[in-house]
Amino acid sequence: MTVKVLVVDDSGFFRRRVKEILEADPRIEVVGTATNGQEAVEQTLALHPDVITMDYEMPVMDGITAVRHIMQRQPTPVVMFSSLTYEGARVSLDALDAGAADYLPKNFEDISRNPDKVRQLLCDRVHALARSNRRSLGFSAAPASAPAPTTAPVTSSAAVSSSAARAPARPLSSPAQPAAEPSRRSAAPRKRSYKLVAIGTSTGGPVALQKVLTQLPADFPAPLLLIQHMPGTFTKAFAERLDKLCRITVREAEDGDTLRPGLALLAPGGKQMMLDSRGVIRILPGDERLNYKPSVDVTFGSAAKVLQNQVLGIILTGMGADGREGARMLKQAGSSIWAQDEASCVIYGMPMAVAKANLADGIYDLDEIGRYLTELG
Repeated sequence: MTVKVLVVDDSGFFRRRVKEILEADPRIEVVGTATNGQEAVEQTLALHPDVITMDYEMPVMDGITAVRHIMQRQPTPVVMFSSLTYEGARVSLDALDAGAADYLPKNFEDISRNPDKVRQLLCDRVHALARSNRRSLGFSAAPASAPAPTTAPVTSSAAVSSSAARAPARPLSSPAQPAAEPSRRSAAPRKRSYKLVAIGTSTGGPVALQKVLTQLPADFPAPLLLIQHMPGTFTKAFAERLDKLCRITVREAEDGDTLRPGLALLAPGGKQMMLDSRGVIRILPGDERLNYKPSVDVTFGSAAKVLQNQVLGIILTGMGADGREGARMLKQAGSSIWAQDEASCVIYGMPMAVAKANLADGIYDLDEIGRYLTELG
């Protein structure tokens, strides 16, 4: 079935280019466009798109405010466009807080120079979000008297935590691709001590990581390594936000860092994070031969070599299969692997790859993962 998309941007050039890129895919139909957030809400209610692409800075109503209204009145997967800057990172994280499913860098230069790459990236993301799980996005049923959109722009500065608290709703499936066979949840894991907890994730990961990490006590007994697919300009802002919300310490990893209990180190975007033979963090340039920078496989693989059977590897929501081979290396070394279950994933790609390869020792709901981590010995 064709995926219906609403394109929202106050730039006529950008609306036209996004529309052209999407409609080059015969499985995608742009059913409407909007020039500001208020029009976006109105068009969403009228056209019922499967996916919305949304700009942030717009007149009348900004994109984040529009996302909040849409999630209240007509829950729909939204991909936000933002600049590759620190401020762009803050905006993207605020958008995820408001209920957006994903974000993409808004780079006019790339659209002009690399149309094929941009087309594949955008179309793949739209198709994935059309199949995304509405429950995991935090969508809640519209209230009986949802507020009408205002015409005054509102600046968003809310913490990400609000999206994690929304009530679950029915998952969305698209006939464009059959839904994966539902994953079976596992019994609670037995208590065990680990020298490292390593968590890998992609689409839907910022909210999922927050939901897990905010459950951990300040005296959490193990160090953590976090690998989130994210641009290099975004990871510092994301680490700072997590640090403010969590009782553990969270920061962007630096070359030479050492592991310590209660410290979570986030892999810098555009680079690779590894453990050397002494257990010291090494930050290496991103290898162009690798699709993901940072890559879960790279970090997991190095942890398997250094810490052998003393690692807990966790794979959360995300597109693709990054983490599967790293999880295989950890399993071969005697370590444990947990995977997020399908029902609580935004995109059941990375955890599904691990589960289908029979590498997961436990398959758990996102809420359970945080709770079981707090019970580690």
